[in-house]
Amino acid sequence: MRQPLGSLSLVFDDQRTEDAVQADGQGEERMSANRSAKHTRMDSLKAEVEASSLVVVLHVTGLNAAQTLDLRRAMRAGGARFKIGKNTLARLAVKGTKAEGVATFLKGPTALAMSDDPVVAAKVAAEFSKKVGAEACALVGGVLNGQTLDAKGIAALATLPSLEALRGKLVGLLVAPATKIACVLQAPGGQVARVLAARARQEAA
Repeated sequence: MRQPLGSLSLVFDDQRTEDAVQADGQGEERMSANRSAKHTRMDSLKAEVEASSLVVVLHVTGLNAAQTLDLRRAMRAGGARFKIGKNTLARLAVKGTKAEGVATFLKGPTALAMSDDPVVAAKVAAEFSKKVGAEACALVGGVLNGQTLDAKGIAALATLPSLEALRGKLVGLLVAPATKIACVLQAPGGQVARVLAARARQEAA
């Protein structure tokens, strides 16, 4: 017996409704997974920012894939970390941290260079910028232990010796009393970083 056209229409409508509900459910699962992944990336970046003495913002408008890989390797070799991502995610990651000041510089195609050492990230970034040209990779600014520095300040910071090199030089000053050398070696990196930040601002002025 032939089924009425109206019944067939209802069957098709029910199937379309079921398909739509299933598709909506899958869409919600994908959206939930995307949100979870974003939160994971944000939390990971926030942890790295909070653990860093120095965070440098770079404009990477002209970097190609090979150059980006070279920069990432240079950062790793120097003891720094390098992240490229969306500015929105980076702003959320730095919010409420000592590096919140970098949000000012997060405009356009940017990347973050971070280091526990108060100089290394700036030094590696400046050297790479000089190598490929500022039109491809330019210093924009950064934050050193809560103190915001502009591009000139970061460039000046890059000319200073790293904390490890600085301590090594100070150890070589045998004319200094042993107690003073011991104090320098045991001084927290934050104290040395504040001195370096002041020096960088003087150099940039």
